[in-house]
Formats: sequence, structure tokens, C-alpha cells
Amino acid sequence: MDVKELRDQDISALNETLMTLLKEHFELRMQHKTAQLSDSSKLGKTKRSIAQVKTIMKEKQA
Repeated sequence: MDVKELRDQDISALNETLMTLLKEHFELRMQHKTAQLSDSSKLGKTKRSIAQVKTIMKEKQA
């Protein structure tokens, strides 16, 4: 997701996005541990997206 799109969302939509990303990251970690993940760069991308969403949520709360 683009950062501009994330900044346009409200807190509840950001929270839903965060939950989706956390579930996706968990599934990717499990696939990586069982050697089923073909593209391991997805782990870093989802981790970065989670951090971006959390940062934007903190900015909106302040």
C-alpha cells in the first residue's frame, strides 16, 4: 500500500489494515519455517508495511 493511501484512512480502517498485515506476516513466517515460501522478500515487505501503519496510527492519535 502507498503511504498516501494509508494517511487518507481513518483510525478504524488503519486498525483493520494492521490486523490483516499481521495475519499475513504470521502466515508468511509459517511458510518460511516449513520451506514453502518461494519469495522470502515478502517477509520484509510486510514487516515494513506494519511499521508504516503503526507510525501513521501514532501520528493520528497525537
